[in-house]
Amino acid sequence: MTKNITHHNYHISISDRRSANNHNSFLIWFTGLSGSGKSTIANRVEQELFNMGIKTYSLDGDNIRNGINKDLSFSPEDRTENIRRISEVSNLMIEAGVVTLAAFVSPYKKDRKNIRSIVKDVNFVEVYINTSVEECEKRDVKGLYKKARAGEIKNMTGISAPYEAPESPDIEIKTESSSVESAVEHIIEYITPKLQLKNE
Repeated sequence: MTKNITHHNYHISISDRRSANNHNSFLIWFTGLSGSGKSTIANRVEQELFNMGIKTYSLDGDNIRNGINKDLSFSPEDRTENIRRISEVSNLMIEAGVVTLAAFVSPYKKDRKNIRSIVKDVNFVEVYINTSVEECEKRDVKGLYKKARAGEIKNMTGISAPYEAPESPDIEIKTESSSVESAVEHIIEYITPKLQLKNE
C-alpha cells in the first residue's frame, strides 16, 4: 500500500506560514491525570496567546474522542493509537503555522516520546500538570473517579491503570500549591522566546 503513496510538496512552506503569522509554530502538550487541571490551564494559556495576536488551536481529549477518535476505547493499545493520531494532527497544525495546545492524560512515557519523534523535539513543549490522584479524586469534576471506584469504568488512569509521570518535563505545574494565574504566567514566560515574535 505505502509504495503507491507519493508525498506532495506544495509551494507554500512552513516557513512561509510562520513568516505570514509573524511567529513560530509548535506544540504545547499538557499531560496529567483526569481532573488535574490540564484543560483549564491550556484554555487560559490559549486566551493569553490569542490576546497577543498568536494564531492558536486547542486539541482536547474529550472533544477529540467525540470525533476523529470516537472509534477508540481506553485500552492501553487504543490509548497509544489515540495519542499517535493526535500527534499527527498536531504535526499538521504546526506545518500550518499554528501554535497548537493539546490536553491529554497521555499516561505512557513511550507514547509521549513518540509525540516528540513525530513533531520533532524542537517543536515540542511538555507541560506536566502535577496533581495527586487524591486531589483529582476530590475534585472529580466529571464523576469518573466515583464510577471507577464502583467498577463502572475500566482502565481508569490513577485507579486501575498506571500513569507514568514525566521525569524531566519542560514545565511542571503543581496545582495544589500554585494558582491557575501563576501557572499561565509561568508557561507564557517559558514559551515567549520560542515564539520568535517578528515584531519585537
